[in-house]
Amino acid sequence: MRQFYQIFTLVLATLSLQSFAGETVDKTLAQGDASTVNVENLRGKVKMIGWDEDIISVQGEVDEKAEELIFEKDGTDINIKVVMPHRLKGHWGEKGSDLIIKIPKQLKLSFVGVSTDVDVANFTKSVQVKTVSGQIEASSLQHYIELTSVSGDINSRDLSGKINLSTVSGDVKDRNSSGRLKMKAVSGTLNTKSSAEEVFANVVSGEIELFLSAVDDIHVSTVSGDIDGKLSLNDNGLLKMSSVSGDMDIEFLNNVQANFRMKSNASGDLVNRLTNDKAQHAKYGPSSKLYFKTGDGSASVKATTVSGSIKISGQ
Repeated sequence: MRQFYQIFTLVLATLSLQSFAGETVDKTLAQGDASTVNVENLRGKVKMIGWDEDIISVQGEVDEKAEELIFEKDGTDINIKVVMPHRLKGHWGEKGSDLIIKIPKQLKLSFVGVSTDVDVANFTKSVQVKTVSGQIEASSLQHYIELTSVSGDINSRDLSGKINLSTVSGDVKDRNSSGRLKMKAVSGTLNTKSSAEEVFANVVSGEIELFLSAVDDIHVSTVSGDIDGKLSLNDNGLLKMSSVSGDMDIEFLNNVQANFRMKSNASGDLVNRLTNDKAQHAKYGPSSKLYFKTGDGSASVKATTVSGSIKISGQ
């Protein structure tokens, strides 16, 4: 009898697993005193939307290889996890989950995935999204935002607060952000049209393309990639740039009032299209420098390169 019970239990468990894989779900959970929602999905597509309701909703289709969907409250956390086998054995190319998750917009959100494409929108607190090869689409996020993908692209719009966008070989395209913006890539392109007052951008071999309005503090650096920027630098602001072999080309959109300090340590060119001041070349060696001031000089522009060129111009 005991052996029959064990076999019967095993059969039920197997049937339950088979019926779950690829299952269509439509579940809800009350927010209660929860402050954070944690989502984990290895592959597929996940859309997370902030709304005004006080419930968390999960709808869509779960990965066909999934073993379990965890959807539970644990203290002040709501956990949503698609549990996958430890070894997929070459099944990464197959269709994954396709989920729409609606969350009270004032809750903190954390997402982790591998080859998951993520769409996240309309949250007012902390949002952290990390995926490996998936793409990230983000819009209307506030407060603290951290979006990270290794090889996927990041497209963001209408973000405000402390913003961190990071990729290795993907591209970052940001539109209409405000607050403090940090962007980082290795070989990808960073492109932004932003009203952020503080901007930090760093690449190794990728490109940096900036269109900024009324910026107070901007730091940009590259090794071999190029920097192209159009910006308005506020009075008492700071623009700091550096490269090894990459070229830097900055056009000021306002009547910039700044002290300029530009240096080339090797064979790089220093081009000034704002005033008649010219670069001074070292008596011995290939280095050169270009110092000058516009207006009252309240702001500061510092640029250094090893062998790249630096060009400064105005409208």
